[in-house]
Amino acid sequence: MVSNPVLTGVSGPSRSARVQALRDALASRVVVADGATGTMLQSLEPTMEDFTGLEGCNEVLSVNRPDLVDSVHVAYLDAGVDCIKTNTFGGNYSALAEYDIADRVFELSEASARIARDAADRSSEESGQQRWVLGSMGPGTKLPTLGHLPYTTLRDAYQASAEGLIGGGTDALLVETSQDLLQARSAVLGARRAMDKLGAD
Repeated sequence: MVSNPVLTGVSGPSRSARVQALRDALASRVVVADGATGTMLQSLEPTMEDFTGLEGCNEVLSVNRPDLVDSVHVAYLDAGVDCIKTNTFGGNYSALAEYDIADRVFELSEASARIARDAADRSSEESGQQRWVLGSMGPGTKLPTLGHLPYTTLRDAYQASAEGLIGGGTDALLVETSQDLLQARSAVLGARRAMDKLGAD
């Protein structure tokens, strides 16, 4: 295992200033986000040891191999994107439950957000351009509309994920790739509950 890169925390503008700048940018121009994180991570050929036996669970790399996750963010930032997404597309209850680690939703979300925040802050300082972090909240592998999982279980887990993402320094939350309206609703309401709890806007 490789230790965490130095995490400088939230530097530069305050979160509220960054969020307002992101809103202004979205209202006035095209804002470019990065591409797929998972395929980039897989191209780096992490080992079974990197995954701690949880092969294919990219989210554990944020704890076990933060250097790999950071290198993906840096590659996209160097390519000129405005926003990078956290390594949490599969960091939700249903996906992590398949690895028997659903209890790590908050931990993995926060760790992933801190890595992305640090990379974005370094890029902002070096380039003089504000870079933002989007907290990725993916759909998971179960559809609540079909009764695969209880709606409240998903909602509460999305809240835990959002709390970790916000605590780790994201500028916005991104509910992405949803195909089930009830799943999307659970993610949005979980995110709103987290924002209310943490006083985040």
